[in-house]
Amino acid sequence: MKELEFIELVKSIVADYTNEHLDKSDNVQITKDDVYIVWMCKTLQNSKALASTNLRDGMYYELTYNGDKNEMYIDAYKKFENRCLQLSDG
Repeated sequence: MKELEFIELVKSIVADYTNEHLDKSDNVQITKDDVYIVWMCKTLQNSKALASTNLRDGMYYELTYNGDKNEMYIDAYKKFENRCLQLSDG
């Protein structure tokens, strides 16, 4: 799968997944334009991307394309905390 095709597919999958899991009473839906790629790589026929949306829900998504099986896997994560840890110099 070519890079641009993978990016578009990731954005569509994340938008669809997010819309399926949003609270219907909030009356909010997103499009693939609301999804951004944080990081991605391609090794041989496999691709991986980390993505998020412009929603303030703390969610991020890891998508992996298995080129041997023509399968896409999605893992959805929620950020619970961002903590700064001071490290000593030695």
